[in-house]
Amino acid sequence: MVMRLSTLFLILCGALLAQKYSGPTPQKPDVPYLLHASKLVETEGGEATEEKRKEGTAFVVSGVTAKARTPMAEPIFVMASEKLVADRLQLYKMDVKNGHREVFIPFKPKRDGPRALRLTVTKLTGNLYKLEAAESLDPGEYSLSPENSNTVFCFQVY
Repeated sequence: MVMRLSTLFLILCGALLAQKYSGPTPQKPDVPYLLHASKLVETEGGEATEEKRKEGTAFVVSGVTAKARTPMAEPIFVMASEKLVADRLQLYKMDVKNGHREVFIPFKPKRDGPRALRLTVTKLTGNLYKLEAAESLDPGEYSLSPENSNTVFCFQVY
């Protein structure tokens, strides 16, 4: 009996792993796309400029709002990875100040200071990955950024 249940369990696990992703695929590699039903919306790519300040470093992106927008509080992204490592992307909430967006990282981290928000990364097929915000995001400006890089992929939750 136990042997039959074990065999059935292994067959079911194999069937689940064999399922193929049938959704839309990104046009450009190394760019996260917001997934909206069967449509992909390209995030706003760019470079953040570093500004050294008295208490820390600000990473600044021009403009007050991103062109890529989603109503989803827990957005889902799809990315074809060539150079970027999907599980090295970090999600940050950005503050809008003086006509630009920024993330401020203090030299001395505070308990309630800015931190990378949690992402869940799932390999779909080959070099195709799904990234999901693992917590509910408040309305505002956000960016995905590879670790130790000023490259940003901005979007807005409304």
